[in-house]
Amino acid sequence: MLDLTYPPIIVAAKTGFRLLGQRFVMTGTEHVPRTGGVLLACNHIGYADFVYGGLAAHPAKRLVRFMAKREIFDHAVGGPVMRSMHHIEVDRGEGLASYQRAVDYLRAGEAVGIFPEATISRSFELKEFKTGAVRIAAEAGVPVLPVVLWGTQRMLTKDHPKDLSRGKTIAITVGEPLHPTGADPVAETAELRAVMSRLLDDTIAAYPAAEQPPGSWWLPARFGGSAPTPEEAARLDAEEKRRRAERKAAKAATRPTQG
Repeated sequence: MLDLTYPPIIVAAKTGFRLLGQRFVMTGTEHVPRTGGVLLACNHIGYADFVYGGLAAHPAKRLVRFMAKREIFDHAVGGPVMRSMHHIEVDRGEGLASYQRAVDYLRAGEAVGIFPEATISRSFELKEFKTGAVRIAAEAGVPVLPVVLWGTQRMLTKDHPKDLSRGKTIAITVGEPLHPTGADPVAETAELRAVMSRLLDDTIAAYPAAEQPPGSWWLPARFGGSAPTPEEAARLDAEEKRRRAERKAAKAATRPTQG
């Protein structure tokens, strides 16, 4: 697969990381194979997660093709950039095409990234997982690598202003590969989520205490932070979904009818 823009974009991103004085703590990256198809399943806590999630495969010298929502591809600037890096457009209303494209990429030996939660977690804990990750991996016959990110939410996430101040730690933890068969996608998805939950707890516990003092908005409530609980986050998600539907309906109502 020809990559003209991906390598220079990585160089630019790394320059940005240095300018921001970011410190990276990367664990388990040896689990990323240097060749062959592999699916990286990442938690989703901030808008820049696909940038940092791809770093998990950098020690293996792999480029990750992320599955991302269609709205990013509709952007005048973001769309062409995403396509040039061969990321995979996901239309939530027509998911079959993106599913098959991910399977084709994996069978061709590519590394593909997916967010099983589908949307950003306001609680910064794991939301419920969709079964797509294990079904894609099973059909392609490739392993799933659980990947946990921590610290990315401090820069750019839902309900909070962006913060590009210097000196933040970004933690990236990669777990051992799982090998779903597709025989029971629900059970295999539950196993993936349980593994990632343990990795997330370990990653949060190992994160510099000075950077996440008690009461921090980016820290889950059960760790002493002030982030919404999963139940509160679910309510906020439902409200956001309702508002989005209302805006869509209002927009549709103002369109001229065909005579």
